Amino acid sequence: MKNTITITDNRTGKDFEFDILDATRGPSVVDISNFYTQTGMFTYDNGYTSTASCKSYITFIDGAKGELRYRGMPIEELAQKYNFLDVCYLLLNSKLPTQKEVKDFDLEIRHRSFIHEGLRNLFHAFPSDAHPMATLSSATSALSSFYFDHLTISNEKEYQEMARRIIAKMPTIAAFAYRHSIGAPFIQPDVDRGFSENFLYMLRAYPGGKMHRNADGEDSIKEIEIKALDTIFTLHADHEQNASTTTVRSVASTGAHPYVAISAGISALWGRAHGGANESVIAQLEMIGSVENVEKFIARAKDPNDDFKLMGFGHRVYKNFDPRAKILKELQDQLKDELELDSNLMKIANKIEEIALNDEYFISRKLYPNIDFYSGVILSALKIPKSMFTPVFVIGRTVGWITQWIEFKKDKTMKIARPRQLYLGN
Repeated sequence: MKNTITITDNRTGKDFEFDILDATRGPSVVDISNFYTQTGMFTYDNGYTSTASCKSYITFIDGAKGELRYRGMPIEELAQKYNFLDVCYLLLNSKLPTQKEVKDFDLEIRHRSFIHEGLRNLFHAFPSDAHPMATLSSATSALSSFYFDHLTISNEKEYQEMARRIIAKMPTIAAFAYRHSIGAPFIQPDVDRGFSENFLYMLRAYPGGKMHRNADGEDSIKEIEIKALDTIFTLHADHEQNASTTTVRSVASTGAHPYVAISAGISALWGRAHGGANESVIAQLEMIGSVENVEKFIARAKDPNDDFKLMGFGHRVYKNFDPRAKILKELQDQLKDELELDSNLMKIANKIEEIALNDEYFISRKLYPNIDFYSGVILSALKIPKSMFTPVFVIGRTVGWITQWIEFKKDKTMKIARPRQLYLGN
């Protein structure tokens, strides 16, 4: 017997019955796909706070418990035991790779990281002071002109090839966007370097691919830096039906090219309320200026008559400590010790964290530090420019977007996204 829910229209006394669909994790949902047909009305859910837009097998979040899982695996285990490419393989294939599979996958990603020379020439058409996110979104959309055959993808091999290509090329496009913004020559990928190391290399290397060497003649890229960036990529890999992922799925529903859908996701991610938040966190720390000013700004955040908002606290879904933030907090402490960091920004951030975690105002409102609060400080410690914080988010999230795109395309029940409205005009 089906579980159902009954809704009564008090104006007419008429009852309407709708099926309840149970989830494997998390809350059940009410199937209202025929709500308009039965009642002649629409539902109203501003911001989709209580609406499930799709069925998915990819990522699960329990905001009350502070839980995040990719393909059923806890984010804590993935961040501790596996690297980013392992996680990419897991998301794309619903299983972790064998030793041979991860070796083959890594090798393929390395060799697909180069971009077409025609696309490389496109960067010179952008203003030299363009924000890397603007260039990144445009260049990703332009990829569709080089791989237009992706409009006719029809089997698993083609899905995988399309996904691996965009995952591999995104760090290169992002690095080129940054170097163009500062007028520096592009650095081609180095196939002898792994995914995360290669991105740091393309950001830091001198013309000709030369790297700054330490006293022992080694690259200036440290293992702890590679591990830190790799962890950030892993934590950003997917996050259920957030604004940018919903954008990717909505564009996918029109039948648009997959790379155009990813480009739309990049544009959505750029907003301050989404992926641009970590850049805003650092800007705010710089504005606060010193540890002595922290309490003054905390007081402003608590003042109902002041518009000031403390960036990096609270989350739309998590009403407990963001599990990704916990991982980054540990990573930040490790970086502070191993890289001997004691920057002014880190001191300010630590003071804000100390006060907020012990202040009843923040505790009662469940305003815990989120991933943006820690990621901005860590990226600063890695000497990654502030303008590149959101592109780093893009690199990590690309695998989630493309996995969501594939899941959408394989679901034959999905329709073009077409929300309705409550019309209040004349």
